[in-house]
Amino acid sequence: MKRISFFLLLPCLSLAALLYPATSIAAEGQKETSSAAAETDQKKSYSSVDERRLFNTLEKERAGLQEKIKVLADKEKELKTLRQEVDKKFEQMDNKIKELKKVQQKTEELLALKDQAELNKIKELSKIYAKMSPEKAALALNSLDDQQLAADLIANMKTKSAAKILEQLDKLKAAALTTRLSTLAPE
Repeated sequence: MKRISFFLLLPCLSLAALLYPATSIAAEGQKETSSAAAETDQKKSYSSVDERRLFNTLEKERAGLQEKIKVLADKEKELKTLRQEVDKKFEQMDNKIKELKKVQQKTEELLALKDQAELNKIKELSKIYAKMSPEKAALALNSLDDQQLAADLIANMKTKSAAKILEQLDKLKAAALTTRLSTLAPE
């Protein structure tokens, strides 16, 4: 009969150990001291050695579970700290991206101003070349190494002035400029 009650008691005690509430580590410490006194009282009331072994096994399991709970709480704190660090890094990256976008916008504005200034200079130069005699303008354009600049100067002149200057250029230079003028992209 004692054997039957032992086998019935074992699952009940295991279930009680698993359902033991583990809410906080501080409360556990207080419970351990109060349970130590209760444990000495219970050791006296064991009816068999098997019950005492079972109780000791359950206590060890409870202690192991409490240790695991402590470890999990520590891991949770560590994860929370890491999450905060990652959030800070993302915020820093967002700030850097905003700064880079501002720099990019400023650079694009400066490039647009530079392009406009170059276009204005080319228009001024083309007015100067248009006022020159066609022979002298053709001679000056022949000596230019930058074919794109020469094509831009011709493109910004009135048609009549550009035609007179192109007539005075040597045939190869005039053909190259004409080809470049035909492929100019509108600005």
